[in-house]
Amino acid sequence: MTPEAFMDIGMSAIGLAAKLAAPLLITALVVGFRLSLVQAITQVQWVTLSFVPKAIGVCVALVVCGHWMISESVAFTNDLFSRIPGLLAG
Repeated sequence: MTPEAFMDIGMSAIGLAAKLAAPLLITALVVGFRLSLVQAITQVQWVTLSFVPKAIGVCVALVVCGHWMISESVAFTNDLFSRIPGLLAG
């Protein structure tokens, strides 16, 4: 395996990880921001008040985006398997 092929696979894996994590992280960010805004307005500072809605939001995002996430992972894995003969030969 050449260093260029190794770097290409690594960059593709990092890009896929970022793409798969984005819906969950953005959901947690939006829910957390809204809840912290409500907490600042009402001056209620319970830790569980921010944790539980974030967990629920991330679970909903996982249910909504789960099929897409799995199909992206399967497509990446199939691409890696199809590249194996070329990587071994070169």
